Amino acid sequence: MPITAADIMTAPAIVVLPETNMAEIASLLASKHFSAVPVCHPDNTLAGIVSESDILKPFRESVRARRDWWLGVIAEGETLPEDFLDYLRQDMRTAADVMVRPVHTAVESTTLPELAEAMIKHTVKRLPVLRDGKVVGVVSRSDLVAAIARDPTMLL
Repeated sequence: MPITAADIMTAPAIVVLPETNMAEIASLLASKHFSAVPVCHPDNTLAGIVSESDILKPFRESVRARRDWWLGVIAEGETLPEDFLDYLRQDMRTAADVMVRPVHTAVESTTLPELAEAMIKHTVKRLPVLRDGKVVGVVSRSDLVAAIARDPTMLL
């Protein structure tokens, strides 16, 4: 009997709402040792996905340089008040602001080879698993590797 997404997925899925802020998402990812989390509407339908990479984008040097340029334009040679600068440094983004969509997904009956093929084809590290259009779990590459480690004969 083939291994399916239902057999290896992390369930129930831990998700965030579109209005969840970056600090909450970062805390969740760190505490659960996840690298991404699905973003769902209140009815648990998939809206997008937020990964560690999405959270880190504002820290790229090119983004910082552009922000510094804009601050220079705003300041017009004047020193900006520190409380204003502190406000600008706050990450006010939400999951809805940074989530990636569309999201490649699987269903519970998707087999391990089909999961692997989808991850490779779409260059993704995880697939939310849907039942009746609602997120019920997540399968990651590490879930696939763990399943293969438990039963290496499936590679034959």
